[in-house]
Amino acid sequence: MDIVVRRGDTLTYYSGLFQIHQQLIVDSNPGIQPEKLPIGEIIKIPGYESRGYFIKHGDSFWAIAQKVKVPLDALQLLNHDVNPNKPQAGQMIKVPQRITQRVVQGKQNYDYDVLKRDLRRLQYIYPFLGSASIGKTVLENNIPEIKVGHGPKKIHFNGSFHANEWITTAVIMTFLNDYLLSLTNQTLLRGTETLPLYQETCLSIVPMVNPDGVNLVLKGPPDDWKKELVELNNGVLDFSGWKANIRGVDLNDQFPAKWEEERMEHPKQPGPRDFGGEQPLTEPEAIAMAELTKVRDFSRVLAFHTQGEEMYWGFDQREPPESEAIVNEFSRVSGYEPVRNIKSYAGYKDWFIQEWRRPGFTIELGNGVNPLPIEQFDKIYHDTVGIFLAGLYM
Repeated sequence: MDIVVRRGDTLTYYSGLFQIHQQLIVDSNPGIQPEKLPIGEIIKIPGYESRGYFIKHGDSFWAIAQKVKVPLDALQLLNHDVNPNKPQAGQMIKVPQRITQRVVQGKQNYDYDVLKRDLRRLQYIYPFLGSASIGKTVLENNIPEIKVGHGPKKIHFNGSFHANEWITTAVIMTFLNDYLLSLTNQTLLRGTETLPLYQETCLSIVPMVNPDGVNLVLKGPPDDWKKELVELNNGVLDFSGWKANIRGVDLNDQFPAKWEEERMEHPKQPGPRDFGGEQPLTEPEAIAMAELTKVRDFSRVLAFHTQGEEMYWGFDQREPPESEAIVNEFSRVSGYEPVRNIKSYAGYKDWFIQEWRRPGFTIELGNGVNPLPIEQFDKIYHDTVGIFLAGLYM
């Protein structure tokens, strides 16, 4: 929500008026000088939207403020060009509306278009939220990264490496929305204060590593790829079991961490699942994730997959000692089972542990056969919101 600075206004005043922490207002307005706000400058207030209200005969600003339950001064700030002493019947003014409900509706087929729509909406309401593309997919779709906070501890979450595990994106985006609501409404999330987490961490999220694959699973093949993809899918028109990217390469078998050993056990040709490519890091999505990880220098990474209600936390005995304490906390808050090692290599978290010797985790959400039915969404989210929070506070 935008307001216009008046003479004598300060960020401290806005923070008190709208009950929003000053740090969130500062982060929503890059480049401003908090101690000296230029008169006439437009300032963004996070956690709010403005809605229209048509003035009725006999209305005053004071009466309107009482009716819509907002401070009179907040109403005047949004309508600086309206004479509050002589509002005209029929004139539309702006009324501030605090956002207290989720924008993200995770319990649906969560494709790439839904992700883009939700991300635009969240960025509008929460302008301290950063977002940029880390690269493009085979089909030239942008792969968005979301950033929240500027703290020294750099945490990374990602989802939908595998196309038919798209429910991970819905879960991640729901947590993000709840985190933002908690920050701007100053409420607890699962009993946890979130502002200290925001101040201590820089959270990076790539909610959908494989947009082309997710859309293939949920919407079917694009016309100009249909013949080739049906052939790769063994002549089957149902793509619900497809894990790979649009070229038939499994993105979570693309990383140079015992890649050769993984390849020996898996298909040697493109297809719906488990083909790791002709060599590591050939696919644009995997390359984008590798480059992001190198640039960001993450303290830890959490890669969300389905299914099994398990958490893999080791790789080749290279994981640091603190990984066990972290995964035990994940288990305490979720009931998920920690598993140190499995005979599976070349994954993103494997490569992260190998290269940085820092904690990396693969979190397997839910139980059943992929793709998990959307009816599992509520249980998955209830069980795992604690993991997201522990990923920040541990």
